Amino acid sequence: MTIAIAAAGTGGHVFPALAVAEALVLLGTDPDNIVFFGGDRIEATAVPEAGFELVTVEVRGLARTFTFDNFKVMAGVLKAARTLRREIGTRRVTAVLAMGGYVTGPAALAARMAHVPLFLHEQNARPGLANRWAARLARRVFVAFPAAATSIARAETVGNPLRASLLAAPPSRAAARARYGLDSDRPVVGILGGSQGADALNRSAGELVDAGYQVLHLAGRDQHERWTGLAADIDDWTVLPFEAEMRFFYAAVDLVVARAGALTVSELAATGTPSILVPYPGAASHQDANAAYLAETGGAVVLPQTELSRLGAEVAAAMEPAELTRRRAAALARGRPDAAGYIAAQLQEAANG
Repeated sequence: MTIAIAAAGTGGHVFPALAVAEALVLLGTDPDNIVFFGGDRIEATAVPEAGFELVTVEVRGLARTFTFDNFKVMAGVLKAARTLRREIGTRRVTAVLAMGGYVTGPAALAARMAHVPLFLHEQNARPGLANRWAARLARRVFVAFPAAATSIARAETVGNPLRASLLAAPPSRAAARARYGLDSDRPVVGILGGSQGADALNRSAGELVDAGYQVLHLAGRDQHERWTGLAADIDDWTVLPFEAEMRFFYAAVDLVVARAGALTVSELAATGTPSILVPYPGAASHQDANAAYLAETGGAVVLPQTELSRLGAEVAAAMEPAELTRRRAAALARGRPDAAGYIAAQLQEAANG
C-alpha cells in the first residue's frame, strides 16, 4: 500500500498536504509508503525536509484567459500525467490525494488512467480551477469552508489540515512572550505579512507602536530586513522574517492583523485568535470569501485595504477585555483541528480496500 499526495506551488497547498502525511504516519502508515507528486517550488525543499519522497514533474498552470500558450500547457499536463501514471504503477499506489494547484490536473488524470481512487482537498472558500475540473473524477472531495461546497458537487466540509506542531498544547502566554522579549502585562498586536511580506500591512506596524501597543511583526522573508532596520531602536517593535513554531506566535498575541489566506484563517480559528483581516485586493483573490468565514460569527473584522486608515480605531475597539473574550470564543467555534486526521483516515481506508 502506497498513498500519493499531489501538492505544489505554494505553502497554501504544500503545508496542508504535509499535515495529512503526518496524520497518516500517526495512524500507522510507514513514511516510506507515502510519496509526494510536485514540481520545483516550495515543495522541492519542504517535502524532503519533512522526511517524505518527492517525485517531480514539469508542468505549469493554465492562464485564466484564452492564450495559445495554454495548448503548450495542456501538452505538458498530458506528459506529466503519463509520468505519474508510471509512478503510480511502479510504486503500487492505491490512493491519490490532490491538494489543488497546477499538479492536480496531471495527478487526477494519472489516477483515472491507473483506476486508483482520487481524493481532493480545496483550501479556499472559492475553489480553484484545477479542483473544479478534477472534482468530476474524484471519489471524495473535501473542502475547508462551507462556501466552497456550493461550487463543487458532493463536497464535504472538513476544514484545512493543520500541522501537528501548531495544534500541540499551546505554551503559556508568559513563556510565549518571553520567547520574543515582550512585556507579559501589556497588550500585543501580531502582524502577519505573509511569507513574501504584505507591504500595506507591514507599514501599519509603526502606527500601532506609536499608539502604545507592543507589536510582534512577522514581516516576511523578502521584506524583513527593511523593517528590522526601522524597528532596531524601538523597544515595542519586534520584527522577524518568519516563525517556524507558530503556536508561540498565537499564544503571545492578543490580536492579529493579517491577510485572509486560507491557512491563516484556519489557524486563527483553531487557536481562537481574534483578528482584523485585510483581504488581498487582487481581482482573482479568494481572500474576501475566506475572511467571511470568521467574520460571520464575529471572530474577525474585515477591513478593506482601501480603509486601512481605520486600523487604529479597529484595534482599540478589539482590545477591550470583554470584546477580546467574545472574539476568542467566536473564532474558536469555527476551528476544525481534526481535518488532517479525518482526511488521513479516509485515505488509509481506501488504500487498504
